[in-house]
Amino acid sequence: MATKVLIAPGYCGSDDNHWQSYWQKENKEYIRIEQRDWYHPVADEWADTIEKYVRESSDDVVVVAHSLACVALAIWAQNTNLSIKGALLVAPPNIECEKLRTVIKGFSPVPMQELPFKSILIASTNDEYMNIDQAEVLANHWKSTFVNIGNKGHINANSNLMNWPEGRAYLSALIY
Repeated sequence: MATKVLIAPGYCGSDDNHWQSYWQKENKEYIRIEQRDWYHPVADEWADTIEKYVRESSDDVVVVAHSLACVALAIWAQNTNLSIKGALLVAPPNIECEKLRTVIKGFSPVPMQELPFKSILIASTNDEYMNIDQAEVLANHWKSTFVNIGNKGHINANSNLMNWPEGRAYLSALIY
C-alpha cells in the first residue's frame, strides 16, 4: 500500500516560495489540504477539513504540517476515529504569543496529549512564534521525535529553504 502525503499549510497558507509548495510541485501525488479561509482560521473548521482529507485518502497517510496546521492536526487527533501513519510537524507556533493572540482564535489551549501516530517535530532556535525550549516541551507532550535545526526562523518561505532536502529526509523516515 502506497503512502499518501497530505500537505497542511499554516496561517495564511504556503506561497510559491515555501518549501511545502516546492515539495508539491516536485511530487504531483502530494495533496494540499485546502482550508476555506487561510486568514481567519477557525480551529474546529480546520480540524474538520483535515478529517475530510484523511477520510478521502484510501492509502496510509502522512501529514506534513507547518505552523498553525500542527496545532490543528493535534486538535483533529483528539477528536477523530480515523488514523494516520505519521506526521511531520514543522514550526508549531505558541498560540499564546503576542503576535498571534489577536489573530488566532479557538486553537487554545493546545492539546498536550500524546499523538496517536508517529511524529517528528522540527523547530528552529530563532522562530519568532515559538522559542526552542517551548517547542521541545511540546514535542515531549506529543511524544514526537524532537529536531532542532538551528537558526531557520519560522521554517517558512522567509527561511529560503527552497525544496528543503533536510526536511525531505525526515519525511522519508516517516514514510519508510
